Amino acid sequence: MLKISKKIVGKLEKCYSLAMLKYQGKEHFLCAAEKVDDCYLVSLDGTIEETVWEGPGGVMTMVQVPGTDGQFLATHKFYSPNDSKEASIVIVTPKGKNDWEVRTLCDLPFVHRFDILRSEGKNYIIACALKADHEYKDDWRFPGKVFAAELPEDLSSFNSGHQLVLTVLKENMLKNHGYYRHQEQDGSTSGIVSCDNGVYQFFPPKQDGCEWNIKMLTADAASDGLLLDINDDGVEELCTIAPFHGDTVRIYQKKAGKYTAEYIYPEKLDFLHAVFGGKICGKQTWIIGNREGRRLLLALTYENGSYQAQEIDRGKGAANVLHYTYGGKDILIAANREINEIVQYELTD
Repeated sequence: MLKISKKIVGKLEKCYSLAMLKYQGKEHFLCAAEKVDDCYLVSLDGTIEETVWEGPGGVMTMVQVPGTDGQFLATHKFYSPNDSKEASIVIVTPKGKNDWEVRTLCDLPFVHRFDILRSEGKNYIIACALKADHEYKDDWRFPGKVFAAELPEDLSSFNSGHQLVLTVLKENMLKNHGYYRHQEQDGSTSGIVSCDNGVYQFFPPKQDGCEWNIKMLTADAASDGLLLDINDDGVEELCTIAPFHGDTVRIYQKKAGKYTAEYIYPEKLDFLHAVFGGKICGKQTWIIGNREGRRLLLALTYENGSYQAQEIDRGKGAANVLHYTYGGKDILIAANREINEIVQYELTD
């Protein structure tokens, strides 16, 4: 059983996006709001150090530019599935204390998740649009897409008048919501993308002139998915929450080259959203959180031949979570959107 110690980092209305950031020789994390509000730079001990911006918000994703001192990319103006036609990806560069320059990398309507993947010494941006268009509330007639481009090492020339050109990797991805970075054994990275059409794994090119490789992991609808060897059998399981903003937790095992559903969490959890997969206190752990009903934050592990769930918190409504180690201890940060609170959980065995 995990022992849990809790600390409130601060308040932020509709806090949502979390990301690690190395700046001035130290690791930090970022927390930004879904609506029109701030983005904070926070030390690993949970102290808010700087305000990166006070708006416009609409931040679904933030990712540090590799090899830089504090420069990162972020989505702006994705306020909801019904208010994100003006969404874009921006370049954020520190200039001084509470002074961060924000420039446009590219306008991309409905961009929800994105990442920077590395392969054979090159960086690639992969960007996932939730939908392609809409004309009225909850209009899902225009499926989303996945875009990509090689990311130049120097981003100084990009702005609203000179934008990075993206190409479409895959179309017809209904409710294209989920994204999770996966570390490959050769040191490269891939992206797990989840939508109503299934869960896909995107591999960047292995050399110049090559195409992206796209694998379908399952045709089952999912809101988010990740690969994790949760039972330590040497083969990664596919862990999903489904359907879009759904209530079902599911684990697939790979058998004969195909992922087959093996386990479904017995309780329905309304509006599942927060996910993390990795080692916590030496055990492979899947963290999941939901935003309606009891608003649970759970740690799911495999012990003594069965899946076990431990409650970390309840009543909070985490939109996203972030894990790191600090002072030899496992730390989980939760952006508890439903109560406007950034929280740090210290987890020990």
